[in-house]
Amino acid sequence: MAQQQAVTEVDGDTRTAPVLLVADPDENLVQALAAALEREGVAVTGVSDGAQALLQAGALRPDVVLVGAPLPLIGAVEFVRAVRLSRAVPVLLGVGEGHAEQALAALAAGATACVARPYRVRELLPFIQAASTGAAETRRVLAVGGVELDVNAYQVRVGGRVVHLPLREFELLQYLMRNADRTVSREQIMRHVWHAADTTSTNTIAVHVKRLRARLGDNDDELIQTVRGVGYRMITPPGTTGTTS
Repeated sequence: MAQQQAVTEVDGDTRTAPVLLVADPDENLVQALAAALEREGVAVTGVSDGAQALLQAGALRPDVVLVGAPLPLIGAVEFVRAVRLSRAVPVLLGVGEGHAEQALAALAAGATACVARPYRVRELLPFIQAASTGAAETRRVLAVGGVELDVNAYQVRVGGRVVHLPLREFELLQYLMRNADRTVSREQIMRHVWHAADTTSTNTIAVHVKRLRARLGDNDDELIQTVRGVGYRMITPPGTTGTTS
């Protein structure tokens, strides 16, 4: 497939629009995504295989890369490994039914997250907006005890080990870390993480907190504490330091 040029103008190094590189063999899918993202002010460049994607990742310097699974010539997992050798750009893996094993392998290789394929603009925009904002700012890393969260790269490390989080759990952790050592109510979490005013289904929050604790190894609930009747509090362990912004 011929390369699909960026659909929104990019002004040299001081570009006014975030840039997304899409590597997917389905030309119609790429064109539809480009048209939808153009309306959101995102420039999209599309390529059809992993070899072209590697070339464009270096030449274009995109804010985010989206690769579809499966990907011809150089597969998605191999692409992620190659990119991670030189760049910290967020790499999203687009997966459909039957590609669970490839998704797990890509996450282990350093992919930022998996998204649904066919692609949904609402699912992609938070990654693109966060990455493009970070490109114009200094790198932002939150740290509470042994947990580090890289806002720009959508990456979490616990004791130096990369931990892969689904988008909602990443946003929940980010909110708790920004409010470290402060109690945040369920209403605040629902408003800032779920962007909803309805707090009737607070069990949703409890389920996500439980999963987040498990991924962080917080088996005794000492890092993320439950404040009964109110909400949650992320604690900076004694003898450690924390940095939030």
